[in-house]
Amino acid sequence: MFLARASRYSPQLRASYVEISNYIRGRRPALNRAFYAQSSPLRSSHSEESAHEEHPPTTKNTSELLAKFKNSIEFPSPTYDFETFLANAQPDQEVVLQGYVGNRRELSSKLAFVRLTDPTMRHSVQLVSTKKSGTLAALKTVRAHSPVVIKGTVQRKQAKDAEMAERDPWEIVLGEIQALNEFPNDIVMTGDHVHPPKHRHLQLRSSSELREALRFRAEARNVCRQELEQSRPAFVEIETPLLFKSTPEGAREFLVPSRKRGFAYALPQSPQQYKQILMASGIPRYYQFARCFRDEDLRADRQPEFTQLDLEMSFATGNDVMQVVEGVIRRLWSTLMPEPAPSGPFRRMPYQEAMSRYGSDKPDTRYGMEISRIDYLLPVDLVQKITPLTDPVVEVFKLEGNDNDPAATQEFITQFLDSPEGAPFNENPDGGPGIFVVDARKPLSGLQPFGFEAAEHLETTLGIEHGDLLVIQARPQNSLTGGSTALGTLRRALHAAAVATGFKPAIPGFEFMWVVDFPLFTPAEAGDSAEEPGQGGAAGFSATHHPFTAPKTAADVDLLLSADPTQATADHYDLVVNGVELGGGSRRIHDAAVQEFVFREVLRMPDHRVADFAHLLGALRAGCPPHAGFALGFDRLVAVMLGRDSVRDVIAFPKMGRSGEDPMVKAPSPISEEAAKIYHLAVKE
Repeated sequence: MFLARASRYSPQLRASYVEISNYIRGRRPALNRAFYAQSSPLRSSHSEESAHEEHPPTTKNTSELLAKFKNSIEFPSPTYDFETFLANAQPDQEVVLQGYVGNRRELSSKLAFVRLTDPTMRHSVQLVSTKKSGTLAALKTVRAHSPVVIKGTVQRKQAKDAEMAERDPWEIVLGEIQALNEFPNDIVMTGDHVHPPKHRHLQLRSSSELREALRFRAEARNVCRQELEQSRPAFVEIETPLLFKSTPEGAREFLVPSRKRGFAYALPQSPQQYKQILMASGIPRYYQFARCFRDEDLRADRQPEFTQLDLEMSFATGNDVMQVVEGVIRRLWSTLMPEPAPSGPFRRMPYQEAMSRYGSDKPDTRYGMEISRIDYLLPVDLVQKITPLTDPVVEVFKLEGNDNDPAATQEFITQFLDSPEGAPFNENPDGGPGIFVVDARKPLSGLQPFGFEAAEHLETTLGIEHGDLLVIQARPQNSLTGGSTALGTLRRALHAAAVATGFKPAIPGFEFMWVVDFPLFTPAEAGDSAEEPGQGGAAGFSATHHPFTAPKTAADVDLLLSADPTQATADHYDLVVNGVELGGGSRRIHDAAVQEFVFREVLRMPDHRVADFAHLLGALRAGCPPHAGFALGFDRLVAVMLGRDSVRDVIAFPKMGRSGEDPMVKAPSPISEEAAKIYHLAVKE
């Protein structure tokens, strides 16, 4: 019997348990405290505080605990994995399988059934326990969800349903069962139970969707690696350090204190500088799945630590990089998705066009709702009603109605604007949105405030119909900068609300596009300085992408010397799908003197901040070739492919809350006095 074989320990193993037992008898109080300090908080009927009021384990309980543990030390290997077994099972076959037992069903005092799920939790088989086999008593001692190893005989299931018999034809008559650990009674594992984030291991164990997302993520990673390594010339996977130095790239950093007083490492915002140094080192094509860190508030598509597929190419332009990235995307979709990505080059849209037509630098163009400028058509009194601005830009978009029903449209927009999601738009300091529901039964179809000429123009250009919704919004008279306009954000939010409430159907499919020709620099007022510190220069603007991005053309290089360098265009490109920015890249400044000029004369960074980049300038100076690269947000990519709203659903152990906490392990954790002394830290009140 394999259970008997599993209990035959070597003399050395037996001796080790004697030593443990002697240690327990001599140090029982200390052991009990240690045991309790590590006890599980997963108690559904008791608070964590009350759990600590229970009596610690006695010597007898400890002996029983170790006796159970000894029985799980040695166990047999399976004769098959489940997939192989289910594909090749034969009647009367003797098998050994490992997995988790489900809930036991007792049909009588002589017969019981239980499902055995394999370690991957993707396959299962029915176990039959009979009084004749002598396994009923042993099976009753094993709680549901416990890991076990079983030995049994295969037989064909006697199923009346032919379809079920074909789908699940085999069962195993249980001969022996060995419990490898015990699943406690105080953890609820019913199908409808929702586990909190601090019990992430139970979320993963109870959710096949989460587990499948992690498997899918691993498959996507392998596909990306295959595409890059099979290209010619092939990309080389190179790991760059995680302990870096603080440099003013643009985002807030995480600092790691060192034992050298006054010195700290910084976790990398990206491998950007290391990969450019690799280009100067004679590495023609580099890639890695890089861990990156940015100390910023969490959102559905943002984590303080994240993974990006990072790549760089020497002797390359932005067009070369975009072609490589399109190849990766096409291979991913053709391998893992039901519909392939477009076969030809992805559509390209200049930044200014994206901002003017959709009010966003990552537009979802699938649902229309294009923005048009109409301030030149509007009566002055209408403009004055929607904005306190003098001489504003006023824009409009149309949301098609539902079944030509103005009442339904009015109900939808009223509920949205009265909801928490609508509050920010009502509180816009430049004025709230103007809302008009087209109703053919009213004069000028309900567009009287526009006047006859403007109403006729809107009817012709927008093709408005009975039940449609028109939204107008004012903004200041300045060039389009930043990531979105107020109307662009409202456009996105309205469509999301329309789909969520069932007012409009969800749009299937994927639409890929490149947003190109970004401004090289962004004025400070267009960014969020609280989230993006920028490069710390005194120019009043910062690099839109990062300070290593090259101007796109010779004319843009000349603009670096002009009175307004913000007019220069960058050779910067973002990959967008369905309104999500999957990643971004650029051609880099490969000349050390020009890079230092941008630091000092354009961004006007102080000398000590320029000195932070001495390592990069030294590498560029050593005859670095022209190069370009890209970073694909891997978490976002997998979330988009699986249709998930949050990247947390495709990450094993995500951070939560605005401060980026790991609720399971309770990180970040307080700094002990001992650690504070070692790293020369002090906490100021």
